[in-house]
Amino acid sequence: MDGLPPGFHFFPSDQELVGHFLYRKAARLPCQPPIIPTLDFKLCKPWELHGKALQAGSYWYFFTRRTTERASNHGYWIDFDNDEPVSIGNDMVGLKKTFVFYQTPEEINTNWVMHEYHLLNGIVRHNSNSSSSSKKRRDPKIECNKWALCRVSEANQDSHTGLLNDEEAELSCLDEVFLSLDDLDEISL
Repeated sequence: MDGLPPGFHFFPSDQELVGHFLYRKAARLPCQPPIIPTLDFKLCKPWELHGKALQAGSYWYFFTRRTTERASNHGYWIDFDNDEPVSIGNDMVGLKKTFVFYQTPEEINTNWVMHEYHLLNGIVRHNSNSSSSSKKRRDPKIECNKWALCRVSEANQDSHTGLLNDEEAELSCLDEVFLSLDDLDEISL
């Protein structure tokens, strides 16, 4: 993440993703520093996001044009769960949809998960950190239906997705070493 201070970590909440980043993109307001790129996710396989999207830990973030068609030559995203509301205070300002990527032509279910955030029509509030003034500012034209913010990760790296249960989780190399040490103890007895 060029231009950011050392030690900077990008781990925004759902509310921050919708209320700050997506709102500013939809309202055509600058976001400084401009760290989240705009991509056409139809042109990228999820495992090719490195270097194209903002990577923070095991997540990749990017803006994209909203569409009902989430298919490409590489595969398609299937809606996995019900929409989750995103609220700021008492105001519901957006929705979070969860998708799973299927690779074509084999129709293989992958471990790639995408959370797509979008604004609700007409229910957008601008959080201003500046002091209030007597001047009334005109709200910018907001393109609620035009933009989505996506957060993509691999399910086996993301403990918050809930897509894998404990029986399906793979052991790490370190876990396998510790388990083999237990076997050696039993043999030496």
